[in-house]
Amino acid sequence: MHLLDSIRHRFDCHPFIHEVGAAIGAEYFNQVSDTEKAFALVTAGPGLTNTITAITQAYIESRELLVIGGTAKSSDLSHGYVRQRGIQEADGVALAAPACNFAIRLDDIVDQSTFSDYVNEGLKGRHGPVFIEVCQDVQGRQINDTEQSELEKKSLLPLPELPKHTAEQLAEIQQLLLNSKRPLLLIGAGVSRESAAKALPGIERLGIPMMTSWHGADRISGEHPLYFGRPSKDAHRYANILNQQADLVIALGARLGILQTGYNWEEYAPLAHIVQVDIDSHEITKGHPRVDTGVVADANGLIEALSHLEGADYSEWLDFCRMVKKELPTYEATNKTGHEYLAPHYVTAEIAKLMQSDEVLIPCSAGGPSTIISQVFINKPGQKIVTDKSLESLGIGLCGAIGAAMAAPEKRVVLFEGDGGFAQNLQELGTAALTKVNVKIFVFDDNGYASIRLMQRNYFNGAYIGCDDVTGLGLPNWLQLFAAYGIPALHLHHGFERNEQFKALFNAPGPAAFVVPIDPEQTYHPKITSRVTESGSMVSNPLHFMFPPLPKNVEEKVLRYLQLTKV
Repeated sequence: MHLLDSIRHRFDCHPFIHEVGAAIGAEYFNQVSDTEKAFALVTAGPGLTNTITAITQAYIESRELLVIGGTAKSSDLSHGYVRQRGIQEADGVALAAPACNFAIRLDDIVDQSTFSDYVNEGLKGRHGPVFIEVCQDVQGRQINDTEQSELEKKSLLPLPELPKHTAEQLAEIQQLLLNSKRPLLLIGAGVSRESAAKALPGIERLGIPMMTSWHGADRISGEHPLYFGRPSKDAHRYANILNQQADLVIALGARLGILQTGYNWEEYAPLAHIVQVDIDSHEITKGHPRVDTGVVADANGLIEALSHLEGADYSEWLDFCRMVKKELPTYEATNKTGHEYLAPHYVTAEIAKLMQSDEVLIPCSAGGPSTIISQVFINKPGQKIVTDKSLESLGIGLCGAIGAAMAAPEKRVVLFEGDGGFAQNLQELGTAALTKVNVKIFVFDDNGYASIRLMQRNYFNGAYIGCDDVTGLGLPNWLQLFAAYGIPALHLHHGFERNEQFKALFNAPGPAAFVVPIDPEQTYHPKITSRVTESGSMVSNPLHFMFPPLPKNVEEKVLRYLQLTKV
């Protein structure tokens, strides 16, 4: 209560209905804002436990997040002797620490410099969350002028420098480029938007095809002539096929997790010499995928140095990349949609066309909309994209979109979320309505959890449970729900992009919602599937073999550099 009374005098405060919404909002605020920062202030006990999901996803995604929590008086703490002593007491530090760069409980006052150093632990090396728990008596303690003077004497410690690449490492990469015929630059979120923009003219001069990880998707425009997609387990087919045929993959600030490489990471980039640049040595030595040259360094410094290097003639490889991209469109006709529903690929592609440069896209982290955006959405120059793909926590979209809109109040924020995921944090519609954030919400209404339904259909002969209203999953009438919060909403139909009511609502300031009717049996091709080996075991296909298979003549054309074997 003392912390809350203090911050209201010093900060711009925005109440959220639920603590997880506040923490996710703060994380997304920090990802969108170039000048300001946000933190989440939560109460003791459940206030902290409710934020664990947000803290965990920020940790996995290597993002700055500050959560400050209260707890009982220092004299009332149980210190593990009994399970609880103080009111609402839970050991927040023990709960949060495994998913934090730094976590501490303050049972005595500290000077301003020390407190700032605690906060800055989230920016040292690989970014991550910081949790600071403050006992109630410490919050409310009165200090005299002498104590205040002593507490302010210390100076702030500078942040340590990030590891840098050596001249020898840069020379090795230079030689690899000169020897390469089919190089590929994979840009991850470890490269900042500013560094990517600064290095772009040099990369263009080199003529190296570029791809991005999902979290680095906004580091280059999807319309750039050297851009060839986002390879991953949910991806453009052409991106996966090209990734697998490169003879040199330089991964900058991309941790090359299984989301990136596919489940069959042993066959990731089988023809390539793989260079991975990361500030975390553990990501390079984790054992998957194979890394031939590991560089423990700040990817921002290396991409700048890379932009000044010399390359070879890659025109034949670029022509091949362009041919494959043209041959394999982002939307594949094998997907089937009932006539009374809207095809999610079509809806997503149309919204992408309507969005302006410098706007913000918030894809949900899991489910059908996330897959579709990975496959179809073409980002424009200056657009920002923020999501938490690694943890794939349902329901974070609305909270993140509100935080993003608070960080960029002059811009439109577009959110895509499935109905099942949206229901998990729909209470924050109250926050959106009161703050009047300019968030346009697209709810893909397919009556529940499409991914669970698809899994149960494919692997358990359609033995459905907990995936729709028939199997016990209760979801609201969406138009009535939005009306209850005073948020204008519209049910979309075929040709919605030409509808004047839609255009007026999409372009108006403030929150608005659009319910998109999606076929419950909608398919999301192409996708990576598993196959049965000769021994009878299951194994995932590598990135370049997606379902449904390509016609033989097309496969031979686009897999020129790969041996056509049944692997």
